[in-house]
Amino acid sequence: MAQPGSPRDALFGTPPGFGCASDRAEEPRRPQDGLSYIDDSPASSPHLGSKARGSRDAAEPSRASELDLEKGSEMRKWVLSGILASEETYLSHLEALLLPMKPLKAAATTSQPVLTSQQVETIFFKVPELHEIHKGFYDGLLPRVQQWGPRQRVGDLFQKLASQLGVYRAFVDNYEVAVETAEKCCQANAQFAEISENLRARSNKEAKDQTTKNSLETLLYKPVDRVTRSTLVLHDLLKHTPPGHPDHPLLQDALRISQNFLSSINEEITPRRQSMTVKKGEHRQLLKDSFMVELVEGARKLRHVFLFTDLLLCTKLKKQSGGKTQQYDCKWYIPLTDLSFQTVDESEAAPSIPLVLDEELDAMKIKISQIKSDIQREKRANKGSKAIERLRKKLSEQESLLLLMSPNMAFRVHSRNGKSYTFLISSDYERAEWRESVREQQKKCFKSFSLTSVELQMLTNSCVKLQTVHSIPLTINKEDDESPGLYGFLNVIVHSATGFKQSSSLYCTLEVDSFGYFVNKAKTRVYRDTAEPNWNEEFEIELEGSQTLRVLCYEKCYHKTRLTKEDGGENADRIVGKGQAQLDPQTLQDRDWQRTVIAMNGIEVKLSIKFTSREFSLKRMPSRKQTGVFGVKIAVVTKRERSKVPYIVRQCVEEIERRGMEEVGIYRVSGVATDIQALKAAFDVNNKDVSVMMSEMDVNAIAGTLKLYFRELPEPLFTDEFYPNFAEGIALSDPVAKESCMLSLLLSLPEANLLTFLFLLDHLKRVAEKETVNKMSLHNLATVFGPTLLRPSEKESKPPANPSQAISMTDSWSLEVMSQVQVLLYFLQLEAIPSPDSRRQSVLFSTEV
Repeated sequence: MAQPGSPRDALFGTPPGFGCASDRAEEPRRPQDGLSYIDDSPASSPHLGSKARGSRDAAEPSRASELDLEKGSEMRKWVLSGILASEETYLSHLEALLLPMKPLKAAATTSQPVLTSQQVETIFFKVPELHEIHKGFYDGLLPRVQQWGPRQRVGDLFQKLASQLGVYRAFVDNYEVAVETAEKCCQANAQFAEISENLRARSNKEAKDQTTKNSLETLLYKPVDRVTRSTLVLHDLLKHTPPGHPDHPLLQDALRISQNFLSSINEEITPRRQSMTVKKGEHRQLLKDSFMVELVEGARKLRHVFLFTDLLLCTKLKKQSGGKTQQYDCKWYIPLTDLSFQTVDESEAAPSIPLVLDEELDAMKIKISQIKSDIQREKRANKGSKAIERLRKKLSEQESLLLLMSPNMAFRVHSRNGKSYTFLISSDYERAEWRESVREQQKKCFKSFSLTSVELQMLTNSCVKLQTVHSIPLTINKEDDESPGLYGFLNVIVHSATGFKQSSSLYCTLEVDSFGYFVNKAKTRVYRDTAEPNWNEEFEIELEGSQTLRVLCYEKCYHKTRLTKEDGGENADRIVGKGQAQLDPQTLQDRDWQRTVIAMNGIEVKLSIKFTSREFSLKRMPSRKQTGVFGVKIAVVTKRERSKVPYIVRQCVEEIERRGMEEVGIYRVSGVATDIQALKAAFDVNNKDVSVMMSEMDVNAIAGTLKLYFRELPEPLFTDEFYPNFAEGIALSDPVAKESCMLSLLLSLPEANLLTFLFLLDHLKRVAEKETVNKMSLHNLATVFGPTLLRPSEKESKPPANPSQAISMTDSWSLEVMSQVQVLLYFLQLEAIPSPDSRRQSVLFSTEV
């Protein structure tokens, strides 16, 4: 399989998992039962001479230094074990290349050569030397990891490996010639073509009979890929090596050599940089303006849209060479008399919306949270304004990119001349708001017109002065003392609504803002044939820096085929009212219920809301009643039930798989809180009628009960002991090292925890198989369940003293949540996980040395 781009190109792109905030976590330390360390003696440090040993002994560190050396020792072992696993795989790839090289070289001197000696030398250039280097590195590292102790040294091995990077330079310089030569030889010689497509590499060192088939070109690319990873491995190892450890200076030196090596190649070509230019947009009387994303030939473009008394104007900001004043270019305009929202003919295909993967959006959020944390850290350290300004510029770019990529709901406008334009927005609320404003003004417009170029120029110039929205809604534009928004849980009871003029079937949805755009969080049941619906339903909504709660009231349209669907594929139910309430931190901090009324053009919806901040909502509260199941250790429950997986988990999963697999937003849309509490009470008292109760309840309430069970465990399913190591394991750069570490950690969980997780994991994968119907991808499920399964038990914490501390804390929480999501997503994406009975008793997977 051909590898894209040149080998040098491979050295510039950031490899997966490196430089991403999700791959960074705080340094953990986990004591491990049954783990005995052997302190290194002179004999176990073969590279130290007697003089060096004597000087080392003469400068034994103090007890405090000893504690520093022990810090991170366990994680160093995990990292090194992963490096060994990675080296095994890499050596098997190099051996697979050497296997045909030797007979080909021998045959080159015979009367019937497959290749000439020169061709063999070109194709396999420097492969024997690379194998020798890494074989020596592996053979040196293995016994040291087997005899592991806090003072064990490995830095000299990495320093030596880095000093031999010159061999890689020669290999990379020859790589393209090697691949070209191999291709020509395959075309000219069928025997060599057969050989080059069927090279066998061992799966791992212990499975000598298990091999995988690789092409010659694939294997020749392995060293190119490997040289980039050398710096990543050193970063991982340095992160867990205390400054007082003897290895620290040696690893720093190895990292310096590796980085200089990559930089020397970087200078030979112009790096390809992607820059995101943020386009801003800014007579008549201006009624409304807003930033929107326009879909133009499949690409997303940020626009500033203006609604005047007689036309709709779409603009973009002109690039300025040095002037400070804003200028706008008109992209298009439509007189309101010529504008409609009618759908294009159903025979015509509406423009497809390029969806952005949830993983990409989360990666942007991770970067935003990381940059915000960096800014606060720089401020606390009183660093220069230049460093902070650079970070603020990065933050602006990332937030603008998120604003551009997050909306995916179409808002289409059409002109009488036949042209159509598509905007992408994040909420039904904005779409309804714009339509209402346009339709209201259309009642006052009676004739069409066209603008001359001079008139159009005057109009766009006026936008600079008239604009009401002056900047893109980014946190970078907020003052430091502004509220960062609310993080935690908002309980909302939707009581009732009044003011409807006729009976109909009604329901409400709830939205909150997150990272600058709105997300639908909950939906009430449909209250049929009434003008005074009484829902009295409670929902629990997670907030991520939220400042606004929106309520939309819909009339359910059961005969959808009779309706003209606007914007093809959108919700055909009719919005009959919409309103919003600001989430004021001061008002909500006392954690008591607050009654409020949302007014919607004659309609009033009555709500009660209560906020629980993250420092309180994230606490796991052990149950005082150990005879129940909620808040009781999972091992206690399974032992009492004589089961491998708690009854509540099996029952909820069974019911969801029976009738909830095609429910849109299953596990994401909140269930009614009163139903969830009723189920919780029934499970806690072992009510025999619980299965009957479940069959009659909304499936979202059952999904909510399952989530609540895991959230209320006294410690997470992944345990407090192992959680820091999972967070560190997911941050490892080398994929082989990461898999070795993550699987080893998973299989080390207590039996009840492990079996319950594997049971849940299989279920979540089955849910994701129905993604086209239920809209729940693996990433969506990881976002919902990651914090629930991994969030550690919280200690008592004091509220932040000032807004900047609050911002720093919330960004730190955001990063931690992202890490928890990434851990679960990793296991969801693994094709297979070894059974608990197949734990490898080797240095790579054992919990004892």
